[in-house]
Amino acid sequence: MQAQVLTRPGPVGEGPLRMQERPVPEPGPEEVLIRVRTCAVCHTDLHVVEGEIPLPRLPIVPGHQVIGVVERAAGEGSPRQGERVGVAWLCYACGSCAFCRSGRENLCEQARFTGYHVDGGFAEFVTARRDFVYSVPERFSDIEAAPLLCAGIIGYRALRLSEAAPGERLALFGFGASAHLTLQIARHRGCEVFVFSRSEEHRRLALGLGAAWAGEAAESAPVLADRAILFAPAGRLVPAALRALRRGGTLAIAAIHLDQLPAMDYALLYGERTIRSVTASTRQDGADLLRSAAEAGVRVATEVFPLRDAGQALARLKAGRIGGAGVLVVSE
Repeated sequence: MQAQVLTRPGPVGEGPLRMQERPVPEPGPEEVLIRVRTCAVCHTDLHVVEGEIPLPRLPIVPGHQVIGVVERAAGEGSPRQGERVGVAWLCYACGSCAFCRSGRENLCEQARFTGYHVDGGFAEFVTARRDFVYSVPERFSDIEAAPLLCAGIIGYRALRLSEAAPGERLALFGFGASAHLTLQIARHRGCEVFVFSRSEEHRRLALGLGAAWAGEAAESAPVLADRAILFAPAGRLVPAALRALRRGGTLAIAAIHLDQLPAMDYALLYGERTIRSVTASTRQDGADLLRSAAEAGVRVATEVFPLRDAGQALARLKAGRIGGAGVLVVSE
């Protein structure tokens, strides 16, 4: 099979990903073999490829927003051969620790992640544990569905941890793959949404999807927000996000990596404002997001690339030049 393989991290512009011919992986006793149709690209993939987060193994095939068809299923249970499924970031949790038993498997210290601990979807085939794959709503095409498997899920968990209630005002900082999906879920729940983005193109997209206001981080929205989510991996935006929050508001940070948290005046946090990190997601988050996205009629904005152009897709993502989500088409 063809796969995009990272053997040594480096700046994406220098081409650290290499297309290689590899054997088709064999599924284990509780796994399925999936023929990959599409795989969306993510900022986490960019952090992996450029070595901004510690890598547990090399070489590695990135990619953790996978849509494909079950080619072979070992053992008994669901899914079965021929079924369309999705594979997300979380690919294993122990199931027995205090975090897993309390519904917080995303915090399991034994958790493993697709395209990070195990080879991911920048390839023609991938294996996954059958109890960690998702059924995909029929209303989404393969291209539309792929970004839901991380951009959608992590945005949904961030929205949940922000504690945004129907009718409240929500501020989104950074407007890419995850934020454009989260905006639509929040609007479906009756929230008024303000978007802060440096990209004029992204601000236009936000307004087209129902944002009440869109501007740059240095600007002020018409009123303070009740909740905020930071999607951009830029710590310098934390003070700006706190300035946009009313007293008692919550800022959820939906990033696996921030370049730096700056020193800031305590007055920005005072008034019982809360900062919460968002750490991966649970399978329940995934199931809830897929159901909610279908119910809300979420529109997924995409830019499509062939598998051979995975590096180019990541470079465009790094430059903020993808409107919505980048998706690799691997097979028809």
